[in-house]
Amino acid sequence: MPECSIQFDIAGRRVSRTAGCREPFYRRDFRGIADVMLPVVFAFLAANISVAKDSAARLELMTTAFHVGGTIPTQFTCSGENRSPFLSWTQPPPGTQSFVLIVDDPDAPGGTWVHWVVYDLPAAARQLPEHIPAGEVIAGGGKQGINDFPINGYGGPCPPRGKRHRYFFRLYALDKTLALNAPAHRTDVDSAMKGHVLAQAELVGTFGR
Repeated sequence: MPECSIQFDIAGRRVSRTAGCREPFYRRDFRGIADVMLPVVFAFLAANISVAKDSAARLELMTTAFHVGGTIPTQFTCSGENRSPFLSWTQPPPGTQSFVLIVDDPDAPGGTWVHWVVYDLPAAARQLPEHIPAGEVIAGGGKQGINDFPINGYGGPCPPRGKRHRYFFRLYALDKTLALNAPAHRTDVDSAMKGHVLAQAELVGTFGR
């Protein structure tokens, strides 16, 4: 009887066999189990990797002041009290050290108009209260930069009469604090956080006069 030599690949599939050699029953059983189990194992690992990646990159920004894509109420604009709206957000990805918030109007006649610059919000922060006063330092942590009015704080929607403008609120989770020298402008913040954004979220409101 010829010497039996059977070779299998990593999935348990036979790739070669000596002529006349019968494959042992336990190898046949293993191959059948491997054919069933390996795809299940690979699918499980891929699903868990995908979930981990999605949860690490997901960040949601919310407000009770207006509906997403809807009209920003007058009290949050220059036609009213010019109060900053309440904002909150979800758990950031691991490694987050601070947050940046930028509010701007890309529909302004002269190009994008910056309404609010907030940076170095603590990693533990999950909200900004309504009506944050002007000034560099925010109570509880964080700093405000110079907007395009120019004001060291929030400046609400204030478009010229005519078409409605869109106002983008963008929150960035960073892997560092920026520690910029005051007064900081939007360009300073953009430059300092480049390459350090772990996740970002966005909501949009509209306003017209």
